[in-house]
Amino acid sequence: MTPPTLDAIDRKLLTVLQQEGRITAQELAERVGLTASPCLRRIRLLEEAGIIRRYVAVVDQKAVGLPVSVFVSVKLERQREEELDRFAAAIARWPEVLECYLMTGPRDYLLRVVVPDLEAYEQFLKSKLTRLDGVQSIESSFALGQVKYTSVLPIG
Repeated sequence: MTPPTLDAIDRKLLTVLQQEGRITAQELAERVGLTASPCLRRIRLLEEAGIIRRYVAVVDQKAVGLPVSVFVSVKLERQREEELDRFAAAIARWPEVLECYLMTGPRDYLLRVVVPDLEAYEQFLKSKLTRLDGVQSIESSFALGQVKYTSVLPIG
């Protein structure tokens, strides 16, 4: 699928909305050089095209009691479509897994898991991840600190 063509105003809209999702339509229009009506029309088109998928609040994981981030590499016994689909379906149900990527290289998946403490991660590992059929190996790496985090794509 070819990505839609975005003009300079679309890019400005997307950049501002990524940084300030609660900005008023009037203020957004002023920032990108439009009046409110054409600005809202463009936003609606970006939503309909699936470029803007949803609006969210970014929550500080430490402030809500989830300070531990674990990056988990998973290798499956086989990489057949059925096994890949089964693994993806299981991961999709687990709220501790914030991100999951199908990878190239020696591991099949890379997950980012957030938990309150090491005991909670051990419980996640024992009660969920190790119980999945077809998992050959699991390697966990604990983040010591976060150097950078952003959800703002560099589309400017």
